[in-house]
Amino acid sequence: MEFHEQLAFCKKCHNRRMNMETGLICSLTGEKPSFEETCPSFDLDERMEAELNDSAAIEIKDLSNEKLREYQLEQNLPLGIFGGTLAGFIGACLWALITVATGWQIGYMALAIGAGVGFSIRILGKGVDPIFGISGAIIAVFSCIVGNFLSVIAVLSQMEGLDFFETLLYFDYSYTFDLLLETGQFMDIVFYFIAGYEGYKFAFRKL
Repeated sequence: MEFHEQLAFCKKCHNRRMNMETGLICSLTGEKPSFEETCPSFDLDERMEAELNDSAAIEIKDLSNEKLREYQLEQNLPLGIFGGTLAGFIGACLWALITVATGWQIGYMALAIGAGVGFSIRILGKGVDPIFGISGAIIAVFSCIVGNFLSVIAVLSQMEGLDFFETLLYFDYSYTFDLLLETGQFMDIVFYFIAGYEGYKFAFRKL
């Protein structure tokens, strides 16, 4: 067992004590942790365990090489990308449907899409490598742009009294960028940024 893994146990033990010179030690032995699998004197501090669980998750750099390789063998990037793309597409369609139903373009949908994409990649991809987070960010932002575009098409179809799919079929896609630029607002960029961050952050498996 690595030293940082031993410390993880000690932090949740009633017998822990902080020594200003050597760091966290056992109050029973006065020594740093040296056990292999389990400590016979371990006494769980449930309050501290709850606090640690609420704190930030273990970072990749804190994993032992053996544990990291074990996680990497369980990764599935293609499945993760498929799940993230599917979640992004569903989110984009829901964005358009909500726009049709309410008559409003709701930018907050971007946040839901970012989270949906990230968690889908996490569940299906089980990734720990950076490519999973990068994929999550790209898919999330692209899905938000698609959702925004579809919502604009929905508004245009209502204004012109046309069917949504008919408008989508006959739209001149060479004007896509101009349309998004003209109908976009500064807050859209903010929402895209947050969605991309969510897509990146939530794409990694929980350690």
